[in-house]
Amino acid sequence: MTRALMLQGTGSNVGKSLLVAGLCRAALRRGLSVAPFKPQNMSNNAAVTADGGEIGRAQALQARAAGLEPLTDMNPILLKPETDTGAQVVVQGRARGALRARAFAAEKPKLMAPVLESFHRLATGRDLIIVEGAGSPAEVNLRAGDIANMGFARAAEVPVVLIGDIDRGGVIAQIVGTQAVLDPGDLAMVRGFAINKFRGDPRLFDDGYRLIEARTGWPGFGVIPWFPEACRLPAEDAVDLGGTGRGSYHVVCPMLSRIANFDDLDPLKLEPGIRLTMVPPGRALPGDADLVILPGTKSTRGDLAFLRDQGWDIDLAAHLRRGGRVLGLCGGYQMLGRRIADPEGLEGPPGVTEGLGLLDVETVMHADKTLTRIEASHAATGAAFSGYEIHIGATDGPDRARPFAHIGDRPEGAISADGRVAGSYLHGLFSEDGFRRAWLGRLGAETGPEGYDAKVEATLDALALHLETHLDIDALFALAGELPAS
Repeated sequence: MTRALMLQGTGSNVGKSLLVAGLCRAALRRGLSVAPFKPQNMSNNAAVTADGGEIGRAQALQARAAGLEPLTDMNPILLKPETDTGAQVVVQGRARGALRARAFAAEKPKLMAPVLESFHRLATGRDLIIVEGAGSPAEVNLRAGDIANMGFARAAEVPVVLIGDIDRGGVIAQIVGTQAVLDPGDLAMVRGFAINKFRGDPRLFDDGYRLIEARTGWPGFGVIPWFPEACRLPAEDAVDLGGTGRGSYHVVCPMLSRIANFDDLDPLKLEPGIRLTMVPPGRALPGDADLVILPGTKSTRGDLAFLRDQGWDIDLAAHLRRGGRVLGLCGGYQMLGRRIADPEGLEGPPGVTEGLGLLDVETVMHADKTLTRIEASHAATGAAFSGYEIHIGATDGPDRARPFAHIGDRPEGAISADGRVAGSYLHGLFSEDGFRRAWLGRLGAETGPEGYDAKVEATLDALALHLETHLDIDALFALAGELPAS
């Protein structure tokens, strides 16, 4: 029988992803062979696996915490929102097309088979699988055909620990209320609870903790204080995005409505010479920006319209008149060109959208999705870096004669004639210390001595120690492998 434990939350964004990463690193430090698993995820922040598939970025971080390469089996169902009511459906790393919410609800029961297939394949030969739920099992209106929470837990016979978020308030009601709405079969899967994101002295919650135990009959596994170093780790949810730093070089990024792969910016916000500002809708791009980065997006034409609705195209023109620089990544690169053609209607109605005209290139969307890891070198500095491509569409035009980078002998990206506007399809480039320092140095920004990877590894170790201190991890890991009560 597979030894596994599942963390489910009383709601979204209660910290499940971070806790799974921390438990994976704690298990690894104990000498266990451990892997993360999330049956269904919804995120536009994706990672490319070694076998050319894609999974949620949080599962890639959890894999790193477990000392593993990301695998498509770690997140067999990935939903990538394209509109408010529809998403691209990725099954075991491969896109299967787009479905509206109602149609996906009808398709869900068919997806349990690949979910269980991936789970059992991932578990083969491993000591422990730590599973992350999605949203909350209290959303009982979505219970029919569920593959993300209790539907999976019961099908795979995996015990569940419920995570409550005290930072948002009402944690007693979160946990007691969840118990109140679950049916008896689902309740039988729950083995206890833990409280996350406590600020202050955890002993102040002793009475509340005992009250939850008394009301539910579930044992508590601990109260986890707020972990401030979490900002050093890649965030998966756009709701977690925020600026940071007080450096003299000001980098600005507009928060597009379908922003994707925004963890590209994480290494920049940890540099001492950088001040990163994430600009929400309704606000102008700051006039003192040195560099504006247009990020990736799941809907290039839709987010280009969104950008114009915010007046950010006018702000970009003013920024360039002041001598500023612009870098477009992936969808942001496509926006910088003269036109974006979508003859097959892959991102909406077929048609052509005028681009920002800041690069002399054009993009044509096509159904074949590029999913690949790359080794590249920066055209201007020669600095080498690793990264990945994850996009539809191909871009070409005169400014491609001045590439941003080279992948072997192949030129990649484009730079304007004056050198102040650049675009690239490559993600993950700033994680490479040598490239990041060389690129920022050319821009006149100060860089620090500590490497980005070293910071992430140190933070994962600190997170594991944090959980070892405040959770009964021995008792949690002992749950793995328990059969549900008959």
